[in-house]
Amino acid sequence: MLLERIYDEDLAQASYVIGCQAKKEAMVVDPRRDVQVYLDFAAHHGMTITHVTETHIHADFLSGTRELAARTGAQIHLSGEGGEDWSYGFEGNLLHDGDEIRLGNITVTAQHTPGHTPEHLSYLVQDGAFADGPGYYLTGDFVFSGDLGRPDLLDEAAGGQDTRFLGAKQLFASLKEKFVSLPDHVQVFPGHGAGSACGKALGALPSTTVGYERAYAWWAPYVEKDDEQGFVDELLDGQPDAHAYFARMKRQNKQGPAVLGELAPLTELSGEAAAARVADGDVLADTRPVDQIHAGTVPGSIALPAKDKAATHGGWAFDPEAERNAGVAMILLADDADDAGRIRDHLIRVGVDAADAFVTSLEGFDVEAPATITAEELERRIAAGDVVPAVPGAAPGQDGLALLDVRNRSEHAAGTIPVSAGADGDDAGAAQLSAGKVAFHEDELPKDATLVTFCQSGLRNVVAAQALRRDGFRVVELEGSYNAWQYRVRG
Repeated sequence: MLLERIYDEDLAQASYVIGCQAKKEAMVVDPRRDVQVYLDFAAHHGMTITHVTETHIHADFLSGTRELAARTGAQIHLSGEGGEDWSYGFEGNLLHDGDEIRLGNITVTAQHTPGHTPEHLSYLVQDGAFADGPGYYLTGDFVFSGDLGRPDLLDEAAGGQDTRFLGAKQLFASLKEKFVSLPDHVQVFPGHGAGSACGKALGALPSTTVGYERAYAWWAPYVEKDDEQGFVDELLDGQPDAHAYFARMKRQNKQGPAVLGELAPLTELSGEAAAARVADGDVLADTRPVDQIHAGTVPGSIALPAKDKAATHGGWAFDPEAERNAGVAMILLADDADDAGRIRDHLIRVGVDAADAFVTSLEGFDVEAPATITAEELERRIAAGDVVPAVPGAAPGQDGLALLDVRNRSEHAAGTIPVSAGADGDDAGAAQLSAGKVAFHEDELPKDATLVTFCQSGLRNVVAAQALRRDGFRVVELEGSYNAWQYRVRG
């Protein structure tokens, strides 16, 4: 038996290949949409991918299930649990609790483990050539290393109303009925690692065991004491912001993502040709580091300042459905064709399929340095009463500023930049709207103010700031972001 974890650091997402070396057959669980990595892996081991499945309707990345099946002819398996509202919009063999998929001597058993989502499946894997019981558990977004899949994403990202409470109770029942009764030795392989927004305290370990989680996970005492309400309260407290693009992912994954097929190479453009296209309405994705973007970039461009996070930042800054309707294509600023191809692979993981060309320099473009403000100057402006929180209807006055914290809620709650003393003597702080939401919640921002934006170090901030500028907002970035402010204030 072969069990391989294929991990995407960008989205902190894990997919798995289960292979029978005797029959040379393989099954892929939770594939991402750029599927060449699975094709290459199977070819390296002389295997054919005959089955492809997923644990649930994902919200954080666009599934590669249909893409991989189209490329290989593999049988698609989908959850048949969760009721009509959680039925897939494309065809596949429907799996229910206890159903099995066989690969030679390997038995993969579906278990219905609702909580994160109503239709969620986990997969117990038994190597019949070696053992008479399961040894591996692919848990998707059910159990992570040190944490559990959050049950509030349907409320946060998919328009649900108070579904979090039922989801939390279902997760509690799934732990009791499906997880804690398994043998200690069963190895757990989750669908995400540290950095994912699908939980609040995910560990960085690639795997764990049932026994370890039952002994040390935060949730274990609640299950042992049968304290459902205590479990629900603890689980729902402090969950991170859900990125706005999650709603689109959930919808597209339910309907069935478009099949791309083998992609043609991106066209290399001269600077002059790329500039002409941008002038006609296409968008440049500036993939250089923050300091280089601040030195001068193309007005109206989006910022992807870390190439290894292009999927994450692309999902924040670019709405592919609206841009497609407007006929907008994307030009990547890249080192060369291979670099451009890697960036495109990241982008299609979140359904940003607009990139069709690349350019290797900004020669031929008119560039300008985005507006910034130092912590010293911001402190002076706050003391002068020129700064207000960036909320709808904010009236900072002539030449005034509206302050926006684009970090997560938990970071903002731990401390932000104070703006002015309220009637009770407390400081009013910067408004908060995370970088993963800001471009899709612009109605929550003052239209006529000059926004001063910041994150912790400036990386997330430049993504949000450039997206807002592209949509017509006046934006000034705090140089060095909150780190610079803390250094200024605390020394």
